[in-house]
Amino acid sequence: MDRDKIHALLEKVRAGSMDIETAMAAFRTLPYEDLGFAMVDSHRALRKGFPEVIFCQNKTREQVVGIIDSLSQDHKTILATRADVEMFEAVNKKYPEAKYHRQGRIIQIGETPKARTKKSILVITAGTSDITVAEEAVVTAEAMGNIVEKIYDAGVAGIHRLFGRVEKIIGANVIVVVAGMDGALPSIIGGLVDRPVIAVPTSVGYGASFNGLSALLTMLNSCAPGVSVVNIDNGFGAGYIAAMINLAGE
Repeated sequence: MDRDKIHALLEKVRAGSMDIETAMAAFRTLPYEDLGFAMVDSHRALRKGFPEVIFCQNKTREQVVGIIDSLSQDHKTILATRADVEMFEAVNKKYPEAKYHRQGRIIQIGETPKARTKKSILVITAGTSDITVAEEAVVTAEAMGNIVEKIYDAGVAGIHRLFGRVEKIIGANVIVVVAGMDGALPSIIGGLVDRPVIAVPTSVGYGASFNGLSALLTMLNSCAPGVSVVNIDNGFGAGYIAAMINLAGE
């Protein structure tokens, strides 16, 4: 963060040569903190409504802790995704309040905020093997101030499992559908509701699933309108988009 630029902007506001709206617009483009190994975007919450989220894969423990140190100066809730137990233990030594969402593989610093809307997000998985990706979406959306409900293990191989949940499905404001194998479940859900459906292909499946490519292509070719698709295993991306949709207008 460039303190001199912030000071100069605030001086202009105090002097009356710049209005508050113009100053706020300028704050949106302020830079970052350069840690050498990372340039931490400390103003992302101002632009996007939620702080930068740390992607832990291929980062060292020291790098992740360093980025948390930087973000914690300005933000109450911090998420670090794709974190293993060893990464959490390293973070937990410095931040005893840190929580580890084991299934979602997310480290969370700070409390989950109160829901900012009464509208809910529903996360559905085709199988139990898809829950890891689904929980990444759940934790992300909850951390952004949303009510999240779940229906797990209700894929097309036993579609009758959804029949008793129709009321919950049509009552959700946004639906995230997580599926591997044939990836057909999002199309079925999309045909039942008048709400946005975010499809998440997973790498779950046998050889011809090509690590999720088969499910991805099925979802991209969905015949049901209102279905959008994120990348393979990208529960975080789905949860983030669902949260933005659910909070729109709040």
